[in-house]
Order: sequence, then structure tokens, then C-alpha cells
Amino acid sequence: MTEIIAPRSGTAFPLSRGETLRVIDPEGGQVSDMLAFMRGDVREVVSNGRTFDYEETIRLTTGNRLWSNRSNLMLEIVEDNVGTHDFLLTPCSEATFRHFYKDKPVHRGCFGNLAEALAPYGIAADDIPVAFNIFMHVPVDDAGKVKVLPPPTTPGDFIRFRALDDLIIGLTACSAYDSCGGTFKPIHYEIEP
Repeated sequence: MTEIIAPRSGTAFPLSRGETLRVIDPEGGQVSDMLAFMRGDVREVVSNGRTFDYEETIRLTTGNRLWSNRSNLMLEIVEDNVGTHDFLLTPCSEATFRHFYKDKPVHRGCFGNLAEALAPYGIAADDIPVAFNIFMHVPVDDAGKVKVLPPPTTPGDFIRFRALDDLIIGLTACSAYDSCGGTFKPIHYEIEP
């Protein structure tokens, strides 16, 4: 069954070992921030540093795995028809909006949406790490400078993860102007056995 995350909102749910999570951009041009926590101990959380180290790349796609802060496997990317994702930048927040979008209304961003969605699982705002930003286009130039560009997705593009342990997943339809090319659209997801 397809679940819908409304524009500029988020959700959280359990994902069991062996299940797959398919995240879909139904209209194109939308980013989704994803977090993963171990269900048995939510202090164990997805880690960009461990993942970059063990996978030996910052360009994660089919065949790559996401690792925890305790060096355990959490998710494997089993299918990815986009190949452009970011694992460098933190979820957008009220502070992000005040810093980058001084002429636009402040929004609580993906950080606020994730904090609210994850609270029932005993996960506090201070426990939120860098998210795996699905479909987010953040090129890094030769000098190390980053830029946020609109996602290269078209309607129906997707990525599929297989859970390698019992997890709690946080997932958003991103709220930041630059990340989504100035528009805000829904994200769809499906949990497959």
C-alpha cells in the first residue's frame, strides 16, 4: 500500500529486518530526508561518517549500505533509478530558514517534522543526526565547496532499501526552498515484505 507524506511534513514508522522500503518522488523535483534508528536501542543511529568510511564513497547508490554509529549495518540500497542523494547536510530547520531564507517565512523544516514524528519512539530532537537526503543534489567542487541544486528526479523515480535489522525510520517531504527547486510536493513510500 502506498503511503503519502504531505508537502513539508514527516512521519516515522517501524521497518523490520528483511522488509524493503521504497521511497518514491511521485511528481519529480522533491527531496526526502530519511533517518534510521535501531529499534532495540534508539541511541544507535545511522551515521554518515561510518557509512562514508566503510563504503569508501560519498556517492551512495545501488549496492551500498548505510551503517550505524556503532558500526552495524542498517540498510542496503537494493534499487536506485536516480543515483543522486546527499549524506553531507543536516536536516533543514528553523535556524536553516533564518540563515539562508531571510526574505521568506520561517518553517520548522525537516528537523522539526522529524522531531515530532520520532518523539513517540523515545527519540529526542538532540538525537537527530545528519539525514540521508534522498534525491537531494549537492555537488562538491574541487575546492570542497558545496552547492544545493534542484533534484534531478522525474515523476515516479524511486529508491528501494532493504532493512538489515529492526529499525525505526523517520521520513519527510523536504521543506527547504533550494533543496526542492523552490516548490514543495509530496513523497510516497511503500513497505514491501
